[in-house]
Amino acid sequence: MKEHFLTGSVLRERDYVRQYEYLVLTVGPDDSLPEARRRLVEHSEYGKWELERSRLYFGGSRRFWLRRRVTQVQRTV
Repeated sequence: MKEHFLTGSVLRERDYVRQYEYLVLTVGPDDSLPEARRRLVEHSEYGKWELERSRLYFGGSRRFWLRRRVTQVQRTV
């Protein structure tokens, strides 16, 4: 079962089977590469995301797939 969250050019998806949460960042051809790199660094440092895949499309737009493991909290009481 997958759950989608759409916010601007950011798509968040959770895969309950593989226990990963995915974040897809889309960068348009008019956006600067240093700005896109800064956004990726912020997500990876503060949100604990890791880069899984990146793709450069015809026309100059880019898409980055980030993922992080979903931690399951075990109840102790």
